Amino acid sequence: MAIFDPFKLRHKPPSIFPATTVKPSHVLSLVAKFFFTICIVIFFAMIFFYIIFSGCSDCHHINGHRRLGPDNVNSTTNSSASSLNILGQNQSSEATDISHIVFGIGGSIQTWRDRSRYSELWWRPNVTRGFVWLEEEPPLNMTWLPTSPPYQVSADTSRFNYTCWFGSRSAIRMARIIKESFGLGLTNVRWFVMGDDDTVFFVDNLVTVLNKYDHNQMYYIGGNSESVEQDIVHSYAMAYGGGGIAISYPLAVELVKILDGCIDRYASLYGSDQKIEACISEIGVPLTKELGFHQVDIRGNPYGLLAAHPVAPLVTLHHLDYVDPIFPATTQIDALRRLVSAYKTDPRRILQHSFCHDPTRDWFVSVSWGYTIQIYPSLVTAKELETPFLTFKSWRTSSSEPFSFDTRPISEDPCERPIVYFLDRVYEVGSGQTLTTYRKHVDVGETQCKSLDYSRANSVEFIDVSATTWMPDLWKMAPRRQCCEVVNSEEDSESVINVKIRHFNPFESVTPQSKHPSDEWTDSVLSIETTI
Repeated sequence: MAIFDPFKLRHKPPSIFPATTVKPSHVLSLVAKFFFTICIVIFFAMIFFYIIFSGCSDCHHINGHRRLGPDNVNSTTNSSASSLNILGQNQSSEATDISHIVFGIGGSIQTWRDRSRYSELWWRPNVTRGFVWLEEEPPLNMTWLPTSPPYQVSADTSRFNYTCWFGSRSAIRMARIIKESFGLGLTNVRWFVMGDDDTVFFVDNLVTVLNKYDHNQMYYIGGNSESVEQDIVHSYAMAYGGGGIAISYPLAVELVKILDGCIDRYASLYGSDQKIEACISEIGVPLTKELGFHQVDIRGNPYGLLAAHPVAPLVTLHHLDYVDPIFPATTQIDALRRLVSAYKTDPRRILQHSFCHDPTRDWFVSVSWGYTIQIYPSLVTAKELETPFLTFKSWRTSSSEPFSFDTRPISEDPCERPIVYFLDRVYEVGSGQTLTTYRKHVDVGETQCKSLDYSRANSVEFIDVSATTWMPDLWKMAPRRQCCEVVNSEEDSESVINVKIRHFNPFESVTPQSKHPSDEWTDSVLSIETTI
C-alpha cells in the first residue's frame, strides 16, 4: 500500500509499501516540522546578511551620493571598505564638472560686507553649489545680493573645547563646515571644497584639477603656505584653508563620523585647517599637493609670484586684502576683474609662463599669459626666467626669506632689470584663438638704463600675443611649459612686438646653443634615429 501524502490528494502513486493508517495528529506534526525548518533557514540567512553588511551602518542613508538629511550625519560609517564599495557602485564614470562640487565658504557677518566682492568674481548663480557659513543671521538692514553665494548659519559650538591662547574659537565653527555641508543631504556630490570669504576660486581650473583624481577614492587636496615660517608654525602636511581644500566624498563620509570628537582632541591647535588635517591623519589619508592652490601668505607686491607661476592650472588666490593690487594704479577688485577677463577667455592658460629668445634682436621675452610680459635686452638663462622675482616679504615677520619656492633678487642695476608690460586688452579672434595686448609700464621716478641695446627695447610700447586655446587634455599629459616666438616682420612698427605662443619643436631649447665638440657625435646619433 502507498503512503498517504496530504499534499498530493489528487495523485495516488502506485502501491509499493503496505498500507498504513495515518492519524490526523501525524499530519499536523509534519506541517509543524516543515514550517519550523523554514523559520530556521530564514533565521540563519538574516544572521549571514547582518554579518556581511553590518560594516556599513550608513548604507541605508546613502543612495546615489545623497544624504537624506542633516539628522543622519552621525550615522556615517567608519568602515572604509564598505563605504567605498557602496560609493563606487553609485558613482557615475562621467567626467567631473562644476555640478559635482559643493563649496563651503567660511564667512562672518563682520567681514562679509567687504569680502563679498571677492566671491562675486567667481560665483555663478544657479551653476555653482554651496553656501557661505555665518555665525549668525544677517541683520535686517543687510542686503544679500543675488550674485553672492547663499548663506547658512553655523550650529552652536560652545560645547567644544578650544585651548589655543593666541587663536579664535571661530576655528571650531570653520572646521565643522565640512560636516554641516555634508549634512545638508545635497545630491550628486563628488567633492566638498572649502575656502574663506576672501578666497578667489578659478572654477574651471578647479574642475580640471579634480578631474585628475578618482572621486571614488579618498583624497585630501590643497597647498602649503608660501612662507616657510608659517609652515613651521602650523604644518607642512596640511592644506591651508584660505588657499582652498578639496575633500572627496568618500573621505567626507569617514571624516564627518569622527570630526566632533576629533575637534576636542585637538583643542590646542590654532586653525580650522590644522584641525581638519589632524582628523584626516587619523583616517590615514595624506595631503595631495597641487601647485595652483595659493594661500598667498606674503606681504607687499605679489608680482614676482604671479609673473612666474609654476606649470599648473591657477586654482585659487587668497589674502588679497594683505598684498598690493596685482595691477598697478588701480584697486585690488578692479585689478582682479582685469585678470578674470583674460581667465574667462582662456581659463586654463591664465598665468601660464612661456619664454623665448629672439635671435634677430638678441632679446629674451617672458610671458605670463593674461597678466604681464618682461623683455630682457641681454642674455638670461631659463633657470633665471622661471624663478620668481623677490617683490614681496614673508607673512609673519615681513622678512626677505625663506619661502617654499626659489626666488631671485631684483638687481640694483637698471640695465639688468627687465622692461615690464601689463595686460591691456583681451580678444577672441576666431575659433580657438586669442589675442592679448600688453602695455609698457614705467614706475614714477624709476631710473632708466642708458645703454643702446636697452634703449632699443625700451622703444617697444605694446606687445601683442597670439595663442591657441589651452585644451583641458593638455593638463592630463606630463607637465611642460609652452614656448614663444617673436614673429615681427620688417614692415612691423618698432613700437609693437608680435609674439606667438606655441608648443616646443623637437629638440628645441629656449636658450641659444653654443656648439660643443661632443655635440657632433650626438647630432649624428639623432640623425640616424630620425632616419630610422
